[in-house]
Amino acid sequence: MAIERAMVLAAGRGMRMRPLTDTTPKPLLRVCGRPLLDWQLEKLAAAGVREVVVNGAWLKEQIAAFVGRPRYGLTLHFSAEPPGGLETAGGIVQALPLLGDAPFIVVNGDVFTDYDYARLSQPDGLAHLVLVPSPAHHPEGDFGLQGGRVTPTGPWTFAGISVLDPELFAGVTPGPQPLAPLLRQAMDAGQVSGERYTGLWCDVGTPQRLAALNARLGCSDNR
Repeated sequence: MAIERAMVLAAGRGMRMRPLTDTTPKPLLRVCGRPLLDWQLEKLAAAGVREVVVNGAWLKEQIAAFVGRPRYGLTLHFSAEPPGGLETAGGIVQALPLLGDAPFIVVNGDVFTDYDYARLSQPDGLAHLVLVPSPAHHPEGDFGLQGGRVTPTGPWTFAGISVLDPELFAGVTPGPQPLAPLLRQAMDAGQVSGERYTGLWCDVGTPQRLAALNARLGCSDNR
């Protein structure tokens, strides 16, 4: 059964992407002429998702305007954050009333991939993470994977694609806080499953990576 709700994390400042992000939030930068966020929403809709929450902090008026237009038959919600943002876990906690009681997909708004989100299913535990080979800019990796369970250290990089159970955030107070400590605590309890993906995946974190991605796809528009 398809997961019907998702959240796209789009609140980051994108300091490494400057000067492009001085005037445009990173999820609205273009790959092959289309905003990164548009690619994400299309993929989520194709996977059977029906409702998507998108958060925003930096230049959030642009994100809100983008989300405010109908796209791919999705019901879209905008979760406005203070100027400095709430970090990943804080942003999700604020959006929980819109995400419901069932597990939901979470994807980073600055990721481009051909991973099929329809492969995602209810997690066996509190979370399910997609891991990719560590890129040159992050050679140390984030996590390991043993017997289908994610471990707190290892050579694989978190792809920014996951399914999270709302119970992961039980007892978490609202306010700025990162997601990694919650995930590592759940990993220690054996509550995080994972999978490896070796297809197309790009963390679009710098102008150079954005240009390289457009070139790889045979495009030139990186505005």
